[in-house]
Amino acid sequence: MQLEEFNQGLMAFIQCSPTPFHAVLSMTTELDKAGFEALNEDEKWCLQPGASYYVTRNGSSLIAFTASDSGAEMSGIRMVGSHTDSPCLKVKPSPEIKQKGFLQLGVEVYGGALLNPWFDRDLSIAGRVTFINSDGVLASALIDFERPIALIPSLAIHLDREANKNRSINAQKDLPVLLTQLGENENFSFRDIIKSQVQAQYSDIEVKKVLDYELSLYDVQRPSYVGLNEEFITSARLDNLLSCYIGLTGLVNHVVGSVKSGNVNSGCMLVCSDHEEVGSQSAEGAQGPFLMNVLERLFSDTQERNRVINASMMISADNAHAVHPNFSDKHDNNHGPLINGGPVIKINANQRYATNSETSSIYQHISERLNLPYQSFVVRSDMACGSTIGPITAGNIGVRTLDIGVPQFAMHSIREMIGSKDAHTLHKVLCQYFKEESLKVVSV
Repeated sequence: MQLEEFNQGLMAFIQCSPTPFHAVLSMTTELDKAGFEALNEDEKWCLQPGASYYVTRNGSSLIAFTASDSGAEMSGIRMVGSHTDSPCLKVKPSPEIKQKGFLQLGVEVYGGALLNPWFDRDLSIAGRVTFINSDGVLASALIDFERPIALIPSLAIHLDREANKNRSINAQKDLPVLLTQLGENENFSFRDIIKSQVQAQYSDIEVKKVLDYELSLYDVQRPSYVGLNEEFITSARLDNLLSCYIGLTGLVNHVVGSVKSGNVNSGCMLVCSDHEEVGSQSAEGAQGPFLMNVLERLFSDTQERNRVINASMMISADNAHAVHPNFSDKHDNNHGPLINGGPVIKINANQRYATNSETSSIYQHISERLNLPYQSFVVRSDMACGSTIGPITAGNIGVRTLDIGVPQFAMHSIREMIGSKDAHTLHKVLCQYFKEESLKVVSV
């Protein structure tokens, strides 16, 4: 896949994936096109060596893989992991707030969101709705209003003269979103609006009663190129739908190419987990049992499974902090990744990242064979370090792990920024990674 085709696909993927539920739906659509077979956790699996499959959990996490053959304990599985969620504002269960003739929705902050950029943006709402249909059956459906229907207006500078010097945000008081105006005696039910949206999107569904929902607000502005020479891409949710897309296209490229050549290399896996931004501890999060449950089905014998994991490797792909030109002192002078300077190998002595010298060297070796750039990041020694699904996955299943990511600005903002070359570079390396016959490092 060439650079422009890759970037256009990336931007289209993010645009149609405003929530983890929509991201997984987008990925399964592409996997279906590529010939992957959907599996159900409720059913017994009968897998064919070399065939390709995927399974989802909660509709917000996904694992796609090629079924391994009898040599898997020697060659292992080439894994790529990422997460489907991003920091955002989520609608509360009883959200209606009537004040001064306005109808607002109460929201809860999900993850470590950078809150200031949420003001004065055109917002929409998307997510999953659970309801009783006309037959009395409990059902769920995804909705997306798509158009701007909400806003968080800033307070005018004239009424807050210190706003540019010392502004703090109270999540309870300052973040309820403006939805509409109401007459003094006019009533409003947000669930009625949701019900109408479900029925508008699904003409064959009649909703009797909306029971609950998981709905997020998002910026309707589309991803776009920025810069005099289109050096940058700006978008919501680059952390970490970008990595989901890179892993997806790498796996699909490998499987489709292998089928055409008649030489399917088994033992490849993509793991896209929900809830990373809030600690990953859920049934479908990286700290939960989803990945191990799948591995237990693939390799029911404990000894064989342990041998396979020992020969495997996980690349945990999650974006990295690029050096901001206005805040370069926030980086170690020798470890400041540059936008469009290549993917960033993330290293931390205290295991906030799971990279070790061997996993780092494997990635470097592949990149150098392809003549592609890479960089490294170590947080300043006087600053706290973030983390990823890398250490969680390594600790849960015992797999060798590399933490790597595309350098970006404005991480956890409603509008983030990357270089227009870096994601494609990582995509090309992962395509080769999936082809590698062995990931062993010889001890001497």
